[in-house]
Amino acid sequence: MNAPSAPIREAAILAGGQATRLRPYTDTRPKAMVEVADRPIIDYQLEWLAGHGVEHAVVSCGYKADVLREHLSARTEGPEITLLVEDEPLGRGGALRFAATGLRDSGAPYFALNGDVLTWFPLDEFTRFHRDKGAAASLALAQYQTSWGIVDVDEDGTIEGFTQSPMLPFWINAGVYIFEAAATGLLPVKGDHESTTFPRLAADKRLAGYRIDGFWRGVDTVKDVKEASEQIPELLGHAG
Repeated sequence: MNAPSAPIREAAILAGGQATRLRPYTDTRPKAMVEVADRPIIDYQLEWLAGHGVEHAVVSCGYKADVLREHLSARTEGPEITLLVEDEPLGRGGALRFAATGLRDSGAPYFALNGDVLTWFPLDEFTRFHRDKGAAASLALAQYQTSWGIVDVDEDGTIEGFTQSPMLPFWINAGVYIFEAAATGLLPVKGDHESTTFPRLAADKRLAGYRIDGFWRGVDTVKDVKEASEQIPELLGHAG
């Protein structure tokens, strides 16, 4: 049994899906291999996880799995990798359940990441929060930034100004999780955990939400790739 203060040592990364909205980038590679500022998304994720003590990561993939396998097998640093290939699309919830079969300690908590997110925040604080809440699963939450411009208008209809792409007072699922072993069994064999597992856990008050105070970016479109490629070098001091 793991001590309450023990760091989480394993992670699952969901790297399946054809990512049609990211074409032409994904014509020849899976989404996790799309390069942002000259590095594949998954490299940033693995480096971040390793920096917080993760020693083993299970990567669940399907589309263009050979590209991912070749890249990961050439890595010499970071967590040890177990690659699992879906025989058929399982959905995100099914892929998470499938990935969990590759974990070494089936009774321990683990991190899980969507393969299309770039983020940096302290995973040790996330873990502490999760344990303090006594949750079966915890979601990292990112503040919602609209892509639309906001018109500032008074009650009389006079426009006072404009704000481009502001942060709004809402929080979205950031695609980074902590799962206890007991929650894995609640994941669907096929389908999406956001419409099945999470509502069930929320109804039982066993789901927690950790608000990220740090960089987060979902990479879902060509526009996201271009904008993130401009943001990240500045964020990391051009260190990559």
